[in-house]
Order: sequence, then structure tokens, then C-alpha cells
Amino acid sequence: MEAVPDLFEHASDRAQFKQPAHRAGVELYRAHIVRHAFEPHTHEAYGLGVIDAGVERFRYRGSDHLAPPQSLVLMNPDVLHTGRAETAHGWRYRMAYLDAAVVRDVIGQAGWTFCAPVLEDAASVRRASIALQALWTATSPLAFDGALLDLLQAVQPHARTTGAGTPEGPRGPDAALQRALDLMHDRLADPLSLADLAAAAGLSPFHFQRRFKAHHGATPHQMLMALRLYRAKRQLAAGLAPAQVAADVGLVDQAHLTRRFAGMYGVTPARYQRDIGRRRDA
Repeated sequence: MEAVPDLFEHASDRAQFKQPAHRAGVELYRAHIVRHAFEPHTHEAYGLGVIDAGVERFRYRGSDHLAPPQSLVLMNPDVLHTGRAETAHGWRYRMAYLDAAVVRDVIGQAGWTFCAPVLEDAASVRRASIALQALWTATSPLAFDGALLDLLQAVQPHARTTGAGTPEGPRGPDAALQRALDLMHDRLADPLSLADLAAAAGLSPFHFQRRFKAHHGATPHQMLMALRLYRAKRQLAAGLAPAQVAADVGLVDQAHLTRRFAGMYGVTPARYQRDIGRRRDA
């Protein structure tokens, strides 16, 4: 992997993204992290990965988890999480982020939910590790799609199927909170207040904030920032200039985008675009 941006605290920290040109809704990521601590962030996609070395500590659904070497990391869409090293030498890992539609189309099932974010199952880890390597090194679309099926079949025994729709949170659906989330999505670039979100939920502001954090393991502000940064990543992947992206997602300026993007994803916007072949000269 190439050298990491200056914003990383330690010279050993490395992170790299890749996207297949032929298959939308798929993003690959590999990293070795020693000092960097990832801020709360989310993906509108399943996160399926393997810890190759070291131990990661992360917060997910309000609880701390440890992911040791040769373990699976299985994350559901739209769940905020963090990430930092638990061991002195950090941790090395590989991930694939897959939109729900990709999982449905490739595996023929909808509504997957993973109940545990970390699993130690030697056979599944071995299959997933081989598939992740094949995805990264695939030299043809056919080879890539075959490896994608292999990855999903490797983790399929650990998925609960609800049949359709987005996997539910650990406490089941909450219609009031969902209305607030819908407002965040609809007005992502607006300076939404706690009162705005609480009104959408039909709750008093501080009752809403307590209920939201209890349900999602994050404050409404953390969720809104995570959604903004995820949309920013999508727009950067489409080739838009970082300055334009910052304005479109409601951030103050390009410097604000760079600081928050690096905090959540471990690379600067420019580095991310270079990794996936979308680097702009302007």
C-alpha cells in the first residue's frame, strides 16, 4: 500500500480504497492502523471483513467489541461505529462494503442481519480471507463477481434473514426516530437543530435526544455528520471536486471536509479519489 496522508499520527498507518468499474455498490478497503482512532461513522452498506493481524477495539450499537486476529467483522448498514488499536502494533484488516441491493442480487436473499459484529469461525474466516484477496486482485469482471459470491457464501451461515427491507436495529424499529432520520436524509446540507429533528419525531427535544442515543448508540449530531460524510464519499467517488462536495453536504469548507473525512475514513478526500481512480486536477 502507498504512504498514508500526513493527517495520520503514525508513519505505520496505511489505508487504501478500491472500487470495481463494472459493479456499482461495492467498495473494497484495506488498512494497517496503529495510532489513528476512527471517529463514529456509518456506511449505507454491509461491512464484511477479516482481521489479519493485531486486535481492533470498536464501539458498535452502544457496546465495545474486540476483534482479534483471524476473526470476521460483520456490520449491518447504517450502524455507527468507531475503531482503534487494542495492541501496540495496531491491527491489519480487509473489508468489503456492499450495498443491500448487491447482496440481494448476488445471493438471492434480502434483509440480512448480523447479530454479532465479531465472530471467530476458522472455516468462515479462511473462505472470507481468500475471497477478499481475490476481489482485490481480480483481473476481470467475471473473476471479481465469482469472488463476490464466494465472500457472501462464506458469511451467509452467520446472517439472519428477515425476508426484505433494511435490517432492523437491536431494539426493533422506532417510527418516531425513523421520521427524524428521514429528515436528516432529506435536508442533509441544512443546519438542522435538535428542535427540528425532535419535531419530526413528535417528541420534546431532550427526550428525543436521549431516546435517539439509546437506540442508535450515538447522538443525532454524530449521526448527521456520519450521513454527511457518507454522502461526501459517494460524491467524491463520482468525481466531484472536494470544495463542491463540502458545500453540497453542509460542511463549512474544504478544510472542514478534509479534517472530518480523514477522521472517519483514515484518508483525505484527495487520497480517496486517487485510490479509486477519480483524482481531479482542479
